[in-house]
Amino acid sequence: MSARKRLALQGDLLDFTGVPLLGEEACAAVRFRPDHWLLIEDGRIVGAQPEAPDDSWQRELHTGRLILPGFIDTHVHCPQLDVIASYGATLLDWLKTYTFPAEQRFVDPQVARAGAELFLDALLANGTTAAVVFPTVHPVSVDALFEAASARQMRIISGKVLMDRHAPAGLSDDVEGARRDCETLIQRWHGQGRNSYALTVRFAITSTPEQLAMAGELMRADPSLYMQTHVAENTEEVRWVAELFPEARSYLDVYHQVGLLTPRAVLAHGIWLDDADRALLRDTGAHIAFCPSSNLFLGSGLFDWQAAVDIGHGVSMASDVGGGTSLSMLRTLAEGYKVQALRGTRLTAWAALHAATRGAALALGLEEEIGSFEPGCMADLAIWDWAVGPVAVHRDAVARGEVVPLPAQSLHARVFAWMTQADDRNLVAAYVAGQPCWQRG
Repeated sequence: MSARKRLALQGDLLDFTGVPLLGEEACAAVRFRPDHWLLIEDGRIVGAQPEAPDDSWQRELHTGRLILPGFIDTHVHCPQLDVIASYGATLLDWLKTYTFPAEQRFVDPQVARAGAELFLDALLANGTTAAVVFPTVHPVSVDALFEAASARQMRIISGKVLMDRHAPAGLSDDVEGARRDCETLIQRWHGQGRNSYALTVRFAITSTPEQLAMAGELMRADPSLYMQTHVAENTEEVRWVAELFPEARSYLDVYHQVGLLTPRAVLAHGIWLDDADRALLRDTGAHIAFCPSSNLFLGSGLFDWQAAVDIGHGVSMASDVGGGTSLSMLRTLAEGYKVQALRGTRLTAWAALHAATRGAALALGLEEEIGSFEPGCMADLAIWDWAVGPVAVHRDAVARGEVVPLPAQSLHARVFAWMTQADDRNLVAAYVAGQPCWQRG
């Protein structure tokens, strides 16, 4: 029997044991263990301790650095790196002008493979180790993504995009052909390694009632499948859905009527929902992936996180690249703070970081695998410098009380300053299943 691989990482460990309130700075759910050793055995967390382990452990010192669980991006588009930061369009124009032409290229296996590898490496270079991903309508794009994820041991949830109307010919399928493709891909990838399959409805506009019903049938046949889609992102989109589905109470109800709302349903955006919709999310266990940078960039609107909390449905964080402007979850969280400020809600660093780590894992039913440093979880993590550059270094020193005696000296002040100012330059290394998969320099 081969020796067990044992790795110990020393640094400032930060994760969560509960759910923070949106505006709660002094939070019992925060677990901060400075100058501790995180113990990893055969790719899984086995514990943490203040003293150095014995010589049977491979030890890495990261004194004065922050160690967090890897970020979980719950809504992001693999093929849209080509169109990130494209100028001047609202949602529906964006799809027609930029997104659909870019996605049509992924019918080529070579393009799909290169795109998937670039995309996953870019996630890792931003400290994101797990994601819920839209590929394209082409089965080859799904194969390429899952193959690349398997090679990196990443936790990926994805599936062939369903679109049988209001889409270019190169991105359109049909009900029975899509069913066959999904069944084949589910058999090939779902539950294989760290891959999970998601029935991937682009949005209600691009699927006929018959295709939505087919997706619901597949979900009922295997409750372990995920479902991902968009909902209530843009007012023009909401009006069009109401015209296409006059029998539905709301945009969200379109999905509910065919059985697509389950605890494994991830719905991106959810800006233009009402309280009845929010109660339906709560009652079905489905959750909203909040995409602040995309919502601002496309002028879609301001998501009401406090309303979600008041009614009790889940919220996670997502970059939505390419509608969003960066794969960095740190930039995404900083934009999330601004969106909530515009709504009159102060979002703490704790609530934001929780929604991108343990909170996202809880929403996906994966809290025993990812999102925290609980023993038994996979060692998917990122190591960060607290500050890079003279301004950030000075601000960090102020938060620690080393420069001037300001009243904002606290752990939250320090973490909030880091979350607001940091980006990919702060990332020292990312680990997946205890293996370094990205290292600076």
